Amino acid sequence: MMLRMTQKDYQKILNHAVSELPNEACGLIAGTVEDGVKVVREVYLLTNVDASREHFSMKPEEQLAAVRDIRAKGYVMFGNWHSHPESPSRPSEEDKRLAHDSGADYLILSLQDKEHPVLNAFRIFNHTEVSQTEISYTEISYTEV
Repeated sequence: MMLRMTQKDYQKILNHAVSELPNEACGLIAGTVEDGVKVVREVYLLTNVDASREHFSMKPEEQLAAVRDIRAKGYVMFGNWHSHPESPSRPSEEDKRLAHDSGADYLILSLQDKEHPVLNAFRIFNHTEVSQTEISYTEISYTEV
């Protein structure tokens, strides 16, 4: 299932990831499903309590607050995102090992080439199999109807 997000939401992820360098940044994404497309309505920027360049753990109380906000807004949790400051936009062995939800989208923003960041989305099955999810971008901001 394709994932659609605004350029503004992509920029929000990118800005947070750059601000957290040299460490990995992380967060959650949520939204609505429309005509078979996951439409990102909210990007949550969370604290990487590991403060590491190679792995991340989301701050539990921020994660809980985000989940409460997602539920309050009637959104669906799509998954999480994190940055790879020095490696490509693909799941590392640790990313695969820690992927416990085969229904989640795992977005990885590579800052390996800081002039050309790359954001990809993946689904991970049985901690080994990886498939890429298409991301489409729109200039238009989604508004509540």
